[in-house]
Amino acid sequence: MAAAAAAQLAHLAPVDALGWVQALLAAAALFLVYRYLIRPLDYRRDLSDVGFGHVGGVAGAGVRHRRADVVRDVRRRRRVGALPPVYPNGWFALLESDALPAGEVRHVAALGENWAVLRTADGQAHVLDAYCPHLGANMAVGGAVRGDCLECPFHGWRFNAHDGRCAAVPYADKVPEFARVKRWESCEANGFVFVWYHAEGEPPSWQVEAVPQVARGEWLFRGRSEFLINSHIQEIPENGGDVAHLNAIHAPSLLGGGDLVRAQKLPFRFLRHVWAAAWAAQTEPGRTHLATMHLQHETRLLGKVRVLAMDVRAEQIGPAYVEMYLRSALGDLLIVQAVTPLEPLLQRVVHHVYAPPRLALFAPLLLLSEAIMFERDIMVWNHKKYEDKPLLVREDKTIQRHRRWYSQFYSENSPRHSFVSQNSLDW
Repeated sequence: MAAAAAAQLAHLAPVDALGWVQALLAAAALFLVYRYLIRPLDYRRDLSDVGFGHVGGVAGAGVRHRRADVVRDVRRRRRVGALPPVYPNGWFALLESDALPAGEVRHVAALGENWAVLRTADGQAHVLDAYCPHLGANMAVGGAVRGDCLECPFHGWRFNAHDGRCAAVPYADKVPEFARVKRWESCEANGFVFVWYHAEGEPPSWQVEAVPQVARGEWLFRGRSEFLINSHIQEIPENGGDVAHLNAIHAPSLLGGGDLVRAQKLPFRFLRHVWAAAWAAQTEPGRTHLATMHLQHETRLLGKVRVLAMDVRAEQIGPAYVEMYLRSALGDLLIVQAVTPLEPLLQRVVHHVYAPPRLALFAPLLLLSEAIMFERDIMVWNHKKYEDKPLLVREDKTIQRHRRWYSQFYSENSPRHSFVSQNSLDW
């Protein structure tokens, strides 16, 4: 009987093993479908991840430096040129909305300021100076949201999120009338919490409007990308006026990746991208903070067969926010871009993609494609010098027009770059 049972088990074992293999493969396939198609894309790249592949390590006395050390050394040695002011006036994204739950506070350091960004129980986001005027504790680090107030962790002083006034001092009989913390103008739209920054203290002269399809839930959030870039903030939107660069660094196939050296390799030249673009600033009163880039894109096989075509209308809204409306044969999508100056020459750029439900699987692929193209720009931005008096040809006229348009976001007291800050940059 034992021999018969052993024979039966021997007969079943291969079948059971095959079943386990099939089950594991099915589970892996389901995971990949969920990870790359169903779940929104989350694509993050640190400063040292993009544009420094050609640097490698630096050998000295037999010691190979870490990539971060090499990148820091490149940043220190690079000539930056005669830069415009480092922090323009306008709306800037401090946080993504889903990073700020109700009843929570977050610390954000950007544009030379330190902010406490909090969301009260009613769901409204507010921005206060992070430091308590009592003894200087950072209220966003260990502090708590109590009703409509931010409570300092050091002594429990509470400041109203709506006006910044001190609402309570737990151990004092009377609250000083003059006790308050600065409240910054803020708004929330399209997945971001924005703050209004102005070097002269002027109030907002325009607003960031919610995209109707996003606000109504008709277009779904389908992914994000995040980059850190070693550049002046103006370099990033200036690409809109630099039409000629499109058919230079963005012509090679996406298969070549984001590294410009690899992207130009011969094996990928059977598939190319062709671009045509025009840029113009708005001139109507009350709309001069707007500029529009119209972009036509085609992917061609062997230089002749059109594989994919797309029209893009990119709306630059102020110095640091863009809405890109993409129209293809499959339908319409939206990519929004928010640039935040963490330091004079360190920008955080976040993209969100939104799409109707029927394009939910296509949208992450589109965002990933956009990220690869964007990394090619980053490779240039991470190393370039700002030319305040560039040598231009007639076809480059939109670059100067863009610079004149962008200059409206600087004012008399806009902060300037200092070489002290350049040498101390870190991430």
